[in-house]
Amino acid sequence: MSKQDNSFRVGMSAFGAIFFIFGFATTFIVTLSAPIKEIFGLSEFGAQLLASAFFIAYPIMSIPTGKLIDRIGYKSTVIAGLVLMALGSFIYIPASRLPSFPIFLLGTFVLATGVVFLQVAANPYVTAIGPEKSASSRLNLTQALNSIATMIAPWLISVAIFRGLNPLSPDYALEAAEKVPLPFIIMGIGVILVAVILMSIKLPVIAAEKKEKKSILKYPHVVLGALAIFTYVGAEVGNAGLIVNYLKKSLMMTGEEASTYAAIYWGGAMVGRFFGSFMFSGISVSKKITYAIPVLILALVSGAFVTGWNWNIGGVFLGVAFANFLIMQIGTGKAAKTLAIFALVAAALDLLTTFTTGNVALWTIISIGLFNSIMFPNIFSLAVKDLDNAELSSASGLINSLILGGAIIPPIMGGVADNFGYTWAFIVPAICYLYIFFYAIRGAQIRK
Repeated sequence: MSKQDNSFRVGMSAFGAIFFIFGFATTFIVTLSAPIKEIFGLSEFGAQLLASAFFIAYPIMSIPTGKLIDRIGYKSTVIAGLVLMALGSFIYIPASRLPSFPIFLLGTFVLATGVVFLQVAANPYVTAIGPEKSASSRLNLTQALNSIATMIAPWLISVAIFRGLNPLSPDYALEAAEKVPLPFIIMGIGVILVAVILMSIKLPVIAAEKKEKKSILKYPHVVLGALAIFTYVGAEVGNAGLIVNYLKKSLMMTGEEASTYAAIYWGGAMVGRFFGSFMFSGISVSKKITYAIPVLILALVSGAFVTGWNWNIGGVFLGVAFANFLIMQIGTGKAAKTLAIFALVAAALDLLTTFTTGNVALWTIISIGLFNSIMFPNIFSLAVKDLDNAELSSASGLINSLILGGAIIPPIMGGVADNFGYTWAFIVPAICYLYIFFYAIRGAQIRK
């Protein structure tokens, strides 16, 4: 193995782990809104403020983080982000013991600031570390690792927080609050260990090109791409944030059971991104089909696992995953075309959730995760296409700042749910997906 190949593998392995870490943290916070609603007796709008406290860190910290990368480099920025994540995690201990919702929000913001450091550094690093033509494939692979974590997080909430609780108990809220700190203590210790390990290894350096560059705002495809990220994150997080309470109300599920279906929603993103990791590469069709088989098996096993080894549910998830793979073939491995198709399907599924009930509505909302799968990496790769290395960190800062959608769309959906019912709230993300469709077919091609 050449030194260059070994350097590439080390860099991809390290940042694969980083994607896993911030994926777990993000989804854990989003899904935590359901028990938080119970602990503090909040409205759905109030519960979704937890997501707002997390995603508001993106517009505040993303552009400064891009500048920080230019000063201290990708590796040091990631280490700083891990330390901030640990600090935020430990703030949840007093927040849960009191309990205090404002301290919950403070801990969430500090943890989110650490996640911003990781995400702003990770996406351009993975884009720049290899050939531009395979950038979408690499981002889909690292996002797939991110999605393994996003599937684990809701399942962990169902086990660590909801399991064993009696919703009819007068001490339900206090007992739920007492169960919150342990996962955060484990997370805090874990990210500190990763930071120590990262300090001891040498990563390949992505050098900035020394030349004068235009303002990122002069590139329409970058600005429109940032808006696409706004709508994508808002829709993904808004759907996920309402799933647990929607299923509890519409299908009379327990919190533990509803959280397992939230895990399947996020598991769909995992499966779809594994598909995307080879569908957007240059390998042959026969190899793509061969690689799809273990991913489909993963869908079957993971769907069964999070639901207590219910193979019937695993089988349904397998069927939906297979449909996702077939629809992905229509995109013929092209990032923009596949993004457009997936955005239309996701919009249709949200609308079906609004106008159907029972198991149909259950699987339409859960299946959206599969079609969210390739959106972030494909939007990002389209938005930074044709930029040089000197512009990547600035573009990443702008794009990641528009993850603000995760702070805006969920409370809007919560307000709609409070006033008109949960089903009508899913019209909001449907509109978001239609903008992503526009970006895929037109916005990404605008250069002047």
